[in-house]
Amino acid sequence: MKTHNSFDEQYQFTGKVKTWSLIAIVIGVVTILAGFLTGHQQRTFSNLLLMGYYFTCVCTAGVMFCAIQYAAQAGWSASILRIPQAFGRVLPIAAVILIIIVVAGLSMTHTVNVDGKEHVEPYLYARWASKDLTVKGSGIYDAVIAGKSGYLNVGFFLARIIGFLAIYSLFGWLLQKYSMSEDELGGMKFYNKSFVASAVFLVLFGFTVPVFAFDSIMSLEARWFSTMFGWYNLAALWVSGLSAMTLVIIYLRKAGYLPWVTENHLHNMGLFMFAFSVFWTYLWFAQFLLTWYANIPEEAAYFYRRWEPDFKVWFWLNIVINFGAPLLVLMSRDSKRYVGTLKVMCIILLCGHWLDYFQMIAPGTIAPHEHWYWGVISWVEPGVFIGFAGLFTYLLLSTLSRFKSLIPKNHPFLEESLHHHI
Repeated sequence: MKTHNSFDEQYQFTGKVKTWSLIAIVIGVVTILAGFLTGHQQRTFSNLLLMGYYFTCVCTAGVMFCAIQYAAQAGWSASILRIPQAFGRVLPIAAVILIIIVVAGLSMTHTVNVDGKEHVEPYLYARWASKDLTVKGSGIYDAVIAGKSGYLNVGFFLARIIGFLAIYSLFGWLLQKYSMSEDELGGMKFYNKSFVASAVFLVLFGFTVPVFAFDSIMSLEARWFSTMFGWYNLAALWVSGLSAMTLVIIYLRKAGYLPWVTENHLHNMGLFMFAFSVFWTYLWFAQFLLTWYANIPEEAAYFYRRWEPDFKVWFWLNIVINFGAPLLVLMSRDSKRYVGTLKVMCIILLCGHWLDYFQMIAPGTIAPHEHWYWGVISWVEPGVFIGFAGLFTYLLLSTLSRFKSLIPKNHPFLEESLHHHI
């Protein structure tokens, strides 16, 4: 156990957590292979997209966290910035994995029977990427999708996703690089660079992250659209990222690291988790209420599918977990300062937003005629989740172990963070 307060101490990634993360990765790989080999390719691709997107969003939240702290010139968070910086360093790997999943899902095809006629469609984004949809006389020609083909075509689609992820990864790398240089050389030069980079990132991120959500997730059901969907996804990204960062901080403190992190820092993290869970709920309810009130068929179809008997329980459980749990638990001051309660809430919210992404993705990727109906959670879902959780843990803690220090020693607001009290 490391208990002494040293700013030069490095994290050592060894022991049970390393072993278990590797075991989890093996479980995930075996599950993915079994899914493909047992004829459940569609469900496997659905779960790969879900976890690839989730993995990427959590890592992106680390870059967003750093940028907000620098742009706001916040002092309380200076001593914990290494954790979100590590998230940003893992982002390029998460981005590559997501791109590979998307490309494979668009490239690999299978044959489906529609009204007695066979058509070839990809495993992912079949609602717009199937060639027959834009071919008149094909039997499944869709004039709406054909009208969107200038935007929803494979080349432009991939260019957007790759471009967005490259931008986010670049700024994550820059913020970490400037912080490392600040440690070595001191002064205000690199802090000022971090401030400028953060301001630029937040502007770019604010305009592009809704489009990233539209492309990655909303286009799975290309006839449906919602102007709130991008912000709804941003709220889920932010709450998930905050929960993951808090969980890592709690783990490091338990392992004897970060002795300067107190219940006051954890209180702030819990406060953000609570506040943005309420914000997520506001967007969830607003999107649902406007669709219900207007009752326009092409909009209501999205929620109608999620109200079918096999899936309705997940629809309501989603709001109970992601709103009810943090509302009842994290509202009080003490719960945000008690490590055990905060740890449990982080795990609940991470699982809750997995369910949130599941009900966004599954109806547009798993056809009802598959062996398992799409509303049933099978052995594929937990297996792929465990695999990606292990991969994230392994990559993140490996990155943390390469930092020379777990604290930005020359951050101009470090003393404020070390004496933070609320």
